[in-house]
Formats: sequence, structure tokens, C-alpha cells
Amino acid sequence: MDSDYGVPRELSEVQKKRALYQPEVPPCLQGTTVRVEYGDAAIAADPAGAHVISQAFPHTYGQPLAHFLRKTAVVPDAKVISEHPAVRVGIVFCGRQSPGGHNVVWGLYEAIKAHNQNSKLIGFLGGSDGLLAQKTLEITDEVLSSYKNQGGYDMLGRTKDQIRTTEQVNGAMASCKALKLDALVIIGGVTSNTDAAQLAETFAEAKCATKVVGVPVTLNGDLKNQFVETTVGFDTICKVNSQLISNMCTDALSAEKYYYFIRLMGRKASHVALECALQSHPNMVILGEEVAASKLTIFDITKQICDAVQARAEKDKNHGVVLIPEGLVESIPELYALLQEIHGLHGKGVSAENISSQLSPWASALFEFLPPFIRKQLLLHPESDDSAQLSQIETEKLLAQLVETEMNRRLKEGTYKGKKFNAICHFFGYQARGALPSKFDCDYAYVLGHVCYHILAAGLNGYMATVTNLKSPVNKWRCGAAPISSMMTVKRWSRGPSATQIGKPAVHMASVDLKGKAYELLRQSSSSFLLEDIYRNPGPLQFEGPGADSKPISLCVEDQDYMGRIKKLQEYLEKVKSIVKPGCSQDVLKAALSAMSSVTETLNIMISSSNGQTPL
Repeated sequence: MDSDYGVPRELSEVQKKRALYQPEVPPCLQGTTVRVEYGDAAIAADPAGAHVISQAFPHTYGQPLAHFLRKTAVVPDAKVISEHPAVRVGIVFCGRQSPGGHNVVWGLYEAIKAHNQNSKLIGFLGGSDGLLAQKTLEITDEVLSSYKNQGGYDMLGRTKDQIRTTEQVNGAMASCKALKLDALVIIGGVTSNTDAAQLAETFAEAKCATKVVGVPVTLNGDLKNQFVETTVGFDTICKVNSQLISNMCTDALSAEKYYYFIRLMGRKASHVALECALQSHPNMVILGEEVAASKLTIFDITKQICDAVQARAEKDKNHGVVLIPEGLVESIPELYALLQEIHGLHGKGVSAENISSQLSPWASALFEFLPPFIRKQLLLHPESDDSAQLSQIETEKLLAQLVETEMNRRLKEGTYKGKKFNAICHFFGYQARGALPSKFDCDYAYVLGHVCYHILAAGLNGYMATVTNLKSPVNKWRCGAAPISSMMTVKRWSRGPSATQIGKPAVHMASVDLKGKAYELLRQSSSSFLLEDIYRNPGPLQFEGPGADSKPISLCVEDQDYMGRIKKLQEYLEKVKSIVKPGCSQDVLKAALSAMSSVTETLNIMISSSNGQTPL
């Protein structure tokens, strides 16, 4: 055991009170008998990439959905598992830390021990590095005691390295075999769960007995699909950031002379920025998805902000707050194209100091236009997933500088009558990653841990633990499992103008839905947010009392519970089968045929239009 991991923490009085909180589990996870109902085979949401995905994952693609049932459920075809032999399960934190991760470990540990006291949960120390090096710590009550309902990943440590190369995958398999693991649970986001799917496929092909299970834990909120409504950590990050933003709003309103430009962590998608805007009501939020959809240039965005500053100045308001997602730089067409060229040159081994001299003429001109600090940041070597080091690129400072230059020009020309523009820039990222998790994240993570045990008890491989109907109380949550491969799309990218596009299946990174209810709610309020100071302070994160049970606004307004609806549809189809049998009347048969014909025609048109194909 590494002495830096698993050691008891020194807890404050607040942390001690938190550690006493015992999350509840939904009825479908209670008791020592596992009841699972299998649905239809789950297919990729992107039919265009389904063939590529099925070829890449022949052993794990097309597996059925799994629904875990409460004791009172009457489902004739349900599989009932009452025998629980002792198991050895490994668990590893992959990717960036996200509040609530420790509760996944706690939930899995309690589920394992509840079904067989002789089972063991083995944590890998230092993330995937520990997995490959077989550095382990057996999870016990003593180890867990000071990590329950606490933030961070420090019980086991983490890494952002990927398990991607053949050598790494084989190394992970060798570790699982050496430790005689029945299952390996991988906690992480989009990239980590893509790796989990690859491990599951490789293990199945090699007939390795270890089953692989993924858990959706990432503060970015971008692992979102029909099976996963939100991720562990997203609620906490948004609540902590929203309070900080609200503090800045109050300060701006008090001083009446500053514009705060706040960049928020969240990687490429703008989910964190959208949720924080809904919670704190800043004057402006620039979403990357809006910028990409409208193909706005850096100058278009600058003009938007300048026009907003001018409109506010006409109302005698010389202050404001602007939110910027860290992924914005990759949504601005010309900056993204510049990054592509830079990364292409990195890939050819060109050193950072020589890259600027080898850029194409237009890219070189843009590069020279940008301030020196941004040039230096754009030249940073890309991340292991080939994306820019977004947390290091100070887009908020770039925009603040461009806005200041333009407002000074307008002031000099006399087209702007307000006070001199003053900007203060902040990046809210690392401050919230180690935060004490919200009650929702504690509950959600703990329940997911229990779901993981149900998945391995059912003998499933290549699945992600899922909980839906999350906006309802815990006793109404629906628990299940979905094949990770069904959450994939085919990733396409190109390096340089002459490079060939390559297709690669990966768990889909969901962007903000510009047709979704959360975005619509923001748009309805954008004018009043801009011109009126209706700042809202949700206050510090609460574990008890008012606000303790609140959930993300973007989760609550969306019409979700996909798994529940799939199950409801299956019930309707079964009812049709039971009514329309040989011997039923002609009228019943005609009515059924007419209704089914109409439904299938409508669905065919919907599917074809979404794929850009001609209806069958």
C-alpha cells in the first residue's frame, strides 16, 4: 500500500456531520436478491456509425438493456439471482477528479458486503498507472470512514492517462488476471468510459473472466444521452461556481465600475456555463454551441459584448458579469482552424518555438494578430485525447482585451457615452473540483455504486451503470444498465487540408442542445438578464435545510426518464399482443393494423429525416 493513499483524514465538524449521513437506495436495489429484466438490444443513436461500431465491438455491441426490479414487481421473464458467491472487484478512478466519486466506492463496497461478507473490493492506487502496476489497497470500513460524502479522489488517487494502446490494454488484462478479479469498475467521463468499452471488448475476445463496468462521473456534464441524464459531480460544480459568480455579481453591482469576465471549467461543451447562468443570472453567457451554430468569429463575439456594454451604459449601468465556457476557443471557427494547424505541426514533431514560422499565410496572420499571452497558450502541446489544453487558454482575457480596445475606440469617436471600460478576469475551475459534494451527488454516486454490484451479479460486461428519473425523489429512481457501445458515435477528425478523415468509435460527448428546454429557458430570460440586474445568489452549498435537496435546473426542466419510457412502450406492445390474438374480432384486428401502420409510417419518416435519408 502507498502511504499517501487511504489514510484517515482530519475532518472538520462539518465533515464529521456529513460522514454520518447515510444515503438511501431505491426499492429496486434493496434486499439481497437481484432481479433483472432484459429489454431489446441497444443500438447506437447514430445509425450512420452503427456498422463501424458493431465491427469494432463484435462481442459487446447489440447487448440488451437491463432494468433492475423491485421485490414486488411482477415480471414473468425477469432473471432472479439469489445466490451470491464471494467476488473480487477492482475499482479505479480515471480522468479528472469530480465531487462524489468516493461515494461510488462506498456504495459498491456496501452492496458487495451485503450480498457476501467474504467478497473483496480492491482499489487501484494512482488511477490507471496503479492498475497497470498492480498497486492496490483493499477497501475496508476503516479506509472508508473519513471519505464518506467527502470531495476529491485522494482515497485512491487518480490519473488522466488513457488505457488506449495495445500495451496498456494488455497490461490492464494482466493485472486483472493476476489479481483474479471478477469485475473491474472504471469511474470517469467520456474518455474513460470509451476506454472501459475497449477493455470489455478485448477481455471478451480473450475470454478473460473479468467483467468491465463504467460509471458516469465527470464534472463537465458532457456524458449525457438517452440512458444517462447527468453525471456525478456536475451538480456540485455548478452550485459552487454559481455562488462564486453571484458574489462577483454583487460586487459588480456594489462598485458599479467593473465588468467581470469569468471563464468556467467544462471542457468542450458549455453545460456548466448554461447551468450556472440559470442559477446565478449573470448579464451575459457566451455558449460555445451558439457560436459554432452561428459560425461567429472572435470579432463577432467582441461586437456582441461591446453592444451589450453600450446598451447597459445607456441605462447608466457601467458594470456587468459575462460567463465564458473554457471550450469557447474551439467553437470559434478561425481559432479552431488555427489550433488544428498548430496541433498538426506538433504531430510532425515541430518544436513550439518553430511552429509560428511554418503556419499557412492566413493562420500566420491571425497568430500574429493575437496578444503574446494567447500565442504562447495556443502553442501548448495538445492533451492525450488530441484536444487543446483548454484550462490553460485564457479566452476571457483575450475577449476582455478586445472589448476594451473597441470600447476605447468608440469612446474616442464619441459613439459610446459611458464610463471608461474596466475588466477583471477570473477562471473558476480548480477551486470547485475538490469541493464537498452536494447531497444530490452523494445520493446519486452511492446508488450508482450499488447498481455496479447488480451489473456484475447479472454477469454483464461492457455496461455502464445508469439511474434515470433523477428529478424525482430517490425512491422513484429507476436503476439499470446500458451497453457502453450503444452510447457511441463515430468520431471523425482531420489534420491539415490534405489529411484523410478517420472514423473512430467513442462515447459521444454531448453538447448543449440548442433545441432543449434548458437552453430555451435561458433564451427567454436573456434580455432581462442583459439589461436588468436580477442577479440571483443560491448561497453556499447546503447539506441540510433550504436548498439541500435542490437539483440542477437543466436536469429538472428537461423531459427525461428514457429508460422508464422504453419500459412503458414494451408494456403497451405486450398489451397489444395479448389483445390481438387469433380469434379476435375483425374490427379489433382492423383497428390494430390501422394504428400500427400509422405509427410505423410516422416513425419511419422521423428516423429518415434525422438521418437525411429517403423514407422507406
